[in-house]
Amino acid sequence: MNAEIVVTILCGLAIAVGVAGTIIPVLPGSILIGASLLAWAIWGGAGQLGWVIFAVGMVFVVAGMAASAVLTGRKLKEHGIPNRSVLIGVVLGVVGMFVIPVVGLFLGFAVGLLLSEVLRTRNFPAALKSSGAALKATGIGILVEFGLACAAASTWIIGVWLSAVNG
Repeated sequence: MNAEIVVTILCGLAIAVGVAGTIIPVLPGSILIGASLLAWAIWGGAGQLGWVIFAVGMVFVVAGMAASAVLTGRKLKEHGIPNRSVLIGVVLGVVGMFVIPVVGLFLGFAVGLLLSEVLRTRNFPAALKSSGAALKATGIGILVEFGLACAAASTWIIGVWLSAVNG
């Protein structure tokens, strides 16, 4: 097994972890995909094709990260949800991840967000509504980033296939 095959396998594994990381915030996400695409372009032995795949894949990665941030941020501002509430949700999500395996991250985030909104608004129905809107906005942002991460991974797979056929 030569070095180019090892690089391709390691990059594939890292890209898979990156795609999963767009859904599971504890894992590195889109940034890992971009770094893996770059590593494959440099050491994967695909030549110019590797750089084309890197460029196309990075368009998907950057678009996913930007769309996630913009969509989520816009919806949070629309509903007047401060960053503090989201931060408290993230902190409780991390705590929840250790307390309740598998679902603790998501459950902790939702509970932390709701508690912060209850403290902020002093009105449970309003806090429930704004927390629901924040969760929906976050979910949509995650799905968009996940979809574009999958597109970047698919681009890499096509590049590996083309490299193997031509190489």
